[in-house]
This record gives sequence, structure tokens and C-alpha cells, in this order.
Amino acid sequence: MLVAVPREAGAGEGRVALIPETVARLAANGFEVAVERGAGAAAGFPDEEYANAGAALREPGPVVGGADIVVRVGRPTPEEVSALAPGTVLIGFLAPLTDREGIERLERQGVVAFAMESIPRITRAQSMDALSSQATVAGYKAVLIAADRVPKLFPMLMTAAGTIAPARVLVMGAGVAGLQAIATARRLGAVVSAFDVRPAVKEQVESLGAKFLELGVTGEETEGGYARELTPEQQAQQQAALEERVPDFDVVVTTALVPGRPAPKLIPASAVANMRPGSCIVDLAAEAGGNCELTQPGNEVVREGVTIVGFTNLPSEMAFHASQLYSRNVFALLQHLAPGGELNLDFGDEITAGACVAGKPDIPAPSEEGTA
Repeated sequence: MLVAVPREAGAGEGRVALIPETVARLAANGFEVAVERGAGAAAGFPDEEYANAGAALREPGPVVGGADIVVRVGRPTPEEVSALAPGTVLIGFLAPLTDREGIERLERQGVVAFAMESIPRITRAQSMDALSSQATVAGYKAVLIAADRVPKLFPMLMTAAGTIAPARVLVMGAGVAGLQAIATARRLGAVVSAFDVRPAVKEQVESLGAKFLELGVTGEETEGGYARELTPEQQAQQQAALEERVPDFDVVVTTALVPGRPAPKLIPASAVANMRPGSCIVDLAAEAGGNCELTQPGNEVVREGVTIVGFTNLPSEMAFHASQLYSRNVFALLQHLAPGGELNLDFGDEITAGACVAGKPDIPAPSEEGTA
């Protein structure tokens, strides 16, 4: 079974879907792997390492030719989709909730597509959970960006010239990215607070040495572990509470996302205006419009003396380790879909059915007979 790894086409994307370490593991498990020349260069994986791991190096056009499975990080271009043979399995971040046109294009081409963001959040799929692995990288990088932007030291220092107070950091959202941001800010010596509408995460926040910010706004958690969208009344209450508290902090990292929906606006422009000049907001929800009213997705801007960072692909900023983690997620999924190197798509399986966003066969519902 041939697995193809094309070079990523997205602007600024430095990650690669498989790294040499994983290629060698796939080869040992009965797979053949073809890698487009230069596919791993931006992440620090040269062609020679792929060749040494057992991959065949190919030119851009023919890399997917004859492939049974194509693995990538981001969505394929229309031209790339047209090069896929019907029945080809495609794996990647495919944005099934926001890019219906792209999913329909894959359907028309006859591609069987598995979206990494659609992997069910269940125990036996944890090794395939690319959303979590990439969020870990994003949360870490967000704090490093903030530490670079603010004109303050993060830790408290006691020097002959006097004591320097530590920076104050607020993390909004205590999912995977938020918890990593908390841990990183704490390692750098900042005083950290965190807020989440899910009271259940308070213990996790406090276990990392942060203070849980009580705003009097609580929400429910979905089966996948995400926070349910608040009502308009709750959102207004949350904004008002945050408008009072946000100016107390030097750094704010926001991570609140609702899958398939615009990001909730947590920080109004009025709150930014009240922040101390030199403060920094790093908005990890920028790809969905941002949690801050003044965020410009894909850009870094300064408003009222406050730096607002709205970069939309922070994992690519740390492409080596982001690729390493993603590659292991892909390997785990391949082992599930093609055990022993032979494709065996069981759409009665929760992981296979849940992750498949195109090319899924119609499975009749079980009859009522014998189901009691």
C-alpha cells in the first residue's frame, strides 16, 4: 500500500504530514511511502533523511500518482484534488465545518477523506488527536510571542537595583492550548490567572499554579470536551466582567473557540482602551475571527498602545516539533485504517465513521427486529 506525502501548498505552512522517523515505522509495518522532494525542508527534515528512512523521493506532479493514501497537513488545492484517483484515501485538516465547497469537491472526485479535526474525542483515539497535539504547540508559542512583545520581564527579580514585580498573565479558555499557555507562563515566572466558563476545569487550572478567575458566568461542556456556546445574555455578562478585569493584566492569551462557529467576542475595544500601554493580547482564535474585537486575523496590530497578535497558524511557527507530533497522530490513524499495511475501512467503527467527511458509504440503519 503506497502512502504519498505532498509538499504543503498553503501560504506560510512549514509543517509536513510525515517525518522520517514515522516513515521508517510505516515501512516496518508494511507500507510504501513516497515523499515529494522538499516536503520536509521547512520543518527541518531534508530529503536525505527521508531516503535513509526508506521513502521514495518524487517530483511534485507524480507524487500522488498511484497512491492509495495521501497524507497532508492542510487542505488540498482544487488542482491537487483533480490529480487524485477515485477511491484514494486523503488524510489532513480539511475544515469540514467551514469549507463545504472543498468537501463537495472531494465527494465529486470520489475521494475517501478523513479530517483530522473530526477524530472523535474518545480514549482509544487519543493517539490520533491532532487538534490537541497542535493546540499544545500553539499554547506554548503564544506565550513566547507575548513575552517577546511586552516591555517587561516575566519573572520577579530581586536585584541590587531593587525588586522587579512579575508580569501578570491572563489565559482565557482552559482547553489544551490554554493549559499549555498557563504552564509556559508559569515556567517563565509570571503570575497567571485563567478563566473558563466550564467550572470543571478549575482544578486543572489550579494544579498548574494559576488562579481561577471567577466571573459569575458558567456554561456547559459538550461530549467532545468543548464549552457550549453561551446565550447572548451570558455573553454580555461575560464581556462586562472581563472589561473590568482585563486591564489588570500585562498579557492576555485567548483560546475560546466553538467548532464551526465564529469565535466568541470576549474582549471589547473598550477593554483594550483601558489596558496599560505596552500590554499584549495573543488571540489564538484569530482563524475564526478572534476573541478580541480588534483582532485582525493573520496580522499583528497596535491599538491604544496594546499589541494584538492575530496569527492564524502558530504551530507552523514551530514546524519541527509540530510536524513530529502531527506525524505520530497520522501514523496512529493509518494503523487504525490499514492495520498491517492493508486498507480495511470499517465504517461501523466510531473512529472511522466519525473522521470520514467524504466518500462514506450509505450505511442503512439497523432494523427494529432483534434490536431490543
